Amino acid sequence: MVIGLVVHAVHRQRFADAALTVDGVELVWAVYQHDEEIRELVGGLLRDTRLDGLLLGLLPYAHSRDLLPPALPVAVVRSAALDLALAWAKAGGNGWPATPVSIDTFDQEIVDEVADALGLDRSAIAAMPFDPARPIDEIVAFHRRWLAKTGASYLITGRTAVAAALGRETNVLHAASTPETIRAGLHELVLRARERQRFATGLFVLGPPGSSEVPVAIGSDRARVGLQHLLLHTPEFADAWIDQRGHRALLAFAPASLFEAATRQWIGLPVLAEARDQLGVRVVAGFGIGASARQSVELAEQAAARAEQEQGSVAYLFTDDGVTIGPIGAAGAPPPLMWTHREHGGLEDLAGRAGLSPATLSRLAAVERGLGGRLLSPGELARALGITDPSGRRLIRKLTDAGLVIEGGSTQVTRKGRPARLYRLAITSALEAAE
Repeated sequence: MVIGLVVHAVHRQRFADAALTVDGVELVWAVYQHDEEIRELVGGLLRDTRLDGLLLGLLPYAHSRDLLPPALPVAVVRSAALDLALAWAKAGGNGWPATPVSIDTFDQEIVDEVADALGLDRSAIAAMPFDPARPIDEIVAFHRRWLAKTGASYLITGRTAVAAALGRETNVLHAASTPETIRAGLHELVLRARERQRFATGLFVLGPPGSSEVPVAIGSDRARVGLQHLLLHTPEFADAWIDQRGHRALLAFAPASLFEAATRQWIGLPVLAEARDQLGVRVVAGFGIGASARQSVELAEQAAARAEQEQGSVAYLFTDDGVTIGPIGAAGAPPPLMWTHREHGGLEDLAGRAGLSPATLSRLAAVERGLGGRLLSPGELARALGITDPSGRRLIRKLTDAGLVIEGGSTQVTRKGRPARLYRLAITSALEAAE
């Protein structure tokens, strides 16, 4: 497995230390000294190396995310609450008062969370969250204004260029991501990349002979041969091994990533519609992903049996950890899924710009439709998607960066807790604007 890492030269050793606990992975480095080098380095890495995953920081991601293939697993290392807490601990160890202080790169939510936990006066803390379009000179000016206004003893920055610019004027704590934060992102990335490499099975089943969906004149054998020919000439299945299974089924073996690409991240399967239109045959499909080849076949059979219970040509996915996705490619699917069926639909493009998979963005569109314009907190979004609260907050930050949520005030859940920000999803309007 090959994982690419895009890092500033100053941080290379920290990333290398974080990667020491990862086995069976080849690391390929793109190391930059200046921000202007990032796009060319990332472009060369993608062109010259077949990557299974890419790990990079906020700035490299902002500079190159339009270059990243939608199917490539990507992990963005963000400065976490632990990194900021450690920076404040270093300040105390140096004898500097915790406040006043100015901070850049960290989200306001993280600054508030850590400040509250440490009992600090938030009015004595100036924060400038990360913005890829903000020039370094503007960040430097922000810190200088706060230093002049408050006489602060030091500042906290996540930007190497800011630390270099102000290092001779005042005390600077460069709060780069710790090896622990980097390691967590790298481990998650490797797990996702390995999941995509798992061997999987696809079972394509023709409707029973004599049914209304398969004219008797065609016959199962002829229909099966036609389907096999169609699959073999479908680019997405070029690397799959396809063989006959009985008189009315074909078995396809391939890495899970191939099936994921062919189904547009488990949302649509155009080849089923092609079989219906070209061969006059109803075909359903079942996909299985398991710990062994035998288990993946068994799961594919179960998924195909489930697909046969639906109307029309559809597919299902069953995995050994209990995940079920389907119906895939169903006629009359709700509007959020219909966008993904278009050859050049807006959902895939929008998902790529936001750094999300089309499946995730489609689920978010479905959540938005169910809300009917109602505001929700990051925690509520996490529960709607079945993810953790920290993952929900990270997702909100991604959606904010992509302009897919609108902040709409806050709510006080408990008397002692801090207010939770509320957001309105704006995915449907973005998709309509892209048409």
